[in-house]
Amino acid sequence: MTGDELPRYEDVEAAAERLRGQAVLTPLLESDELNRRTGGRILIKPEVLQRTGSFKFRGAFNRISRIPKGEHSKGVVAYSSGNHAQGVAAAAARLGLPATIVMPADAPAIKLVNTRALGATVLTYDRYRDVREEVAAEVQATTGATLVRPYDDRHVIAGQGTVGLEIVQQARELSLTPDAILACCGGGGLTAGIALAAKALSPETAVYTVEPEGFDDTARSLAAGMRQENSADARSICDALLAPTPGELTFAINQTCTAGGVAVSDAAVRRAMAFAARRLKLVVEPGGAVCLAALLSGRFDAKGKVIAITLSGGNVDDALLAEVLGENED
Repeated sequence: MTGDELPRYEDVEAAAERLRGQAVLTPLLESDELNRRTGGRILIKPEVLQRTGSFKFRGAFNRISRIPKGEHSKGVVAYSSGNHAQGVAAAAARLGLPATIVMPADAPAIKLVNTRALGATVLTYDRYRDVREEVAAEVQATTGATLVRPYDDRHVIAGQGTVGLEIVQQARELSLTPDAILACCGGGGLTAGIALAAKALSPETAVYTVEPEGFDDTARSLAAGMRQENSADARSICDALLAPTPGELTFAINQTCTAGGVAVSDAAVRRAMAFAARRLKLVVEPGGAVCLAALLSGRFDAKGKVIAITLSGGNVDDALLAEVLGENED
């Protein structure tokens, strides 16, 4: 890896221009009840309102829009548990490229259905037996399609960084500077992009990762100074955040631009999902609720601080949401 492969803040600015009129400028929201419970001032970035229901559209569109027109007919291929899948499918459709998506067979049904509905061809695999990168490589070898990685790609990271750019700009409009930004973290692309933007625009703002327990590979990697892997036996309901290890590019950025990370339990995530539905009137999937869970569970102390958080995705099956609401009274 060379320094030239890593995105810079200028790439985030360029991505913002490419995404203008394509991605939704999601608002920065507040909740009096959440502020009361945490003792801080919490700024909520609801990427559940983004096109396809997650932030992933940003990076996918920024990457695919850079493919030379002469390569468009070969299409794109991607691997994803669902949100990147939908982002790639939607971006490819808007730009007129065919898309093939490699998805785990046990991905939430809504993510499989939505990806197909966006016009993509879906190939399923067993996430505990098969290697998704190998499946995608076979497609790429056969079709010549461009591989759109879920996080370890310069232009994908830059696209996700527009979330951080908007958070800082929208906070300024409220005459606020966040003490910290909490980012939902799987492979680390969203965190890395946000960290690049925050370092350039608001260097006094610390960026933290939030991950599910058992999948806190980025937090452990940051503490150890080298990339760590998750146990093959680890399980979590946060299907969007189950990357086996941090990305090479993303970790190189997060190692120098973030302040650390915390992990939250599935039980805390379920309570946060119920809170979001009842109090914020937002449907949030498990992986998208980890930052809210960190605040509500006390894993991250917000007392007396201005904290921005991401609600990174809202693609959850109806049955799981009903189950969560039924077991959590708030």
